[in-house]
Amino acid sequence: MKITKNLFMGLLSALVINGCNIGNQAVDSTGSGIPVIFDTDANNELDDQHALAYLVLDRQTFDVIGITVNATWGGGEIDAHYKEAERIVNLCGLKGEIPIFKGANGGFTAIMDHTGDAEFDGSDAVKFIIEEARKKRKEPLVLLAVGKLTNVALALKKDPSIADRIRVVWLGSNYPEPGEYNQDNDTASMSYVLRTSVPFEMATVRYGKSSGTAAVKVSRHEIYTRMPGLGPEVDEPVTGRHGDSFTCFGDYSVNLFRHIEHLEDGCYRSLFDMAAAAIVKDPSWATGVETPCPVLIDNKWVEQPDNKRSIIVWEDFLKKEILADFYSIIENQISPPNE
Repeated sequence: MKITKNLFMGLLSALVINGCNIGNQAVDSTGSGIPVIFDTDANNELDDQHALAYLVLDRQTFDVIGITVNATWGGGEIDAHYKEAERIVNLCGLKGEIPIFKGANGGFTAIMDHTGDAEFDGSDAVKFIIEEARKKRKEPLVLLAVGKLTNVALALKKDPSIADRIRVVWLGSNYPEPGEYNQDNDTASMSYVLRTSVPFEMATVRYGKSSGTAAVKVSRHEIYTRMPGLGPEVDEPVTGRHGDSFTCFGDYSVNLFRHIEHLEDGCYRSLFDMAAAAIVKDPSWATGVETPCPVLIDNKWVEQPDNKRSIIVWEDFLKKEILADFYSIIENQISPPNE
């Protein structure tokens, strides 16, 4: 069943009214905007940074409660991902305002039996996710995951009761085809999350195709000409991961694109993660298909048409609308958001 924007919002409203999959939502404990925890391997490439800037600067839409980081194959150990997330927050004029928590370096299988310990690999992020999930809200807490699903799976393993209090939106998978970076980084965590009852939405990647977030791509030339000087100007310069110092996100965006390798068709790069954030804001910017939850066996998707558990698979992302909104949010920032 295809999910239109009106149908999606209707279903979400019904869940809130009926208390189904949302828990007790009597009081909004966080403020205005869609409550979001951004779970990211921030130092991996460059799409995480653009998604994070988009989220924290669009304060009319999103209430970014916190950021949890994890380490995937690229980008180094967990400290590097933490520092990159911190750079973006600082460049957006929000230094010290949005908490950042270190999550898992390793994979779910190696950590899952230790979630009962006082401390374990990723425990800071996991504890934060659980703490925020337990709070009462008018609408579900969105756990927007754009890396491996290790932190998410560990939180559900440690406290299964949070499954009816959160909505997981994951950027990952080439579903129905095999492979994809986030998925392959920890297939066990993804399989575990799919076996729970948590509301789950998959923003597909689909490398090289027009139907996934891979289609939401920008050219290096476009970034070079459009992004310089954009974003709030901050007083304290921020040192980038490639050196140099910056006082606005737009200039750092240019620097990230200057240093990125493996451009598509010689000059393009997809902003996968930013597209996933955009459909949380406006579901009409993609098509959501309600699908009986499949299972991954030997790294191949196997359909389960009789499975009563369903997930939403997002595809056919509207590149023009998503990028227009991204640029609008960044361009309209003149001073730090708290001024």
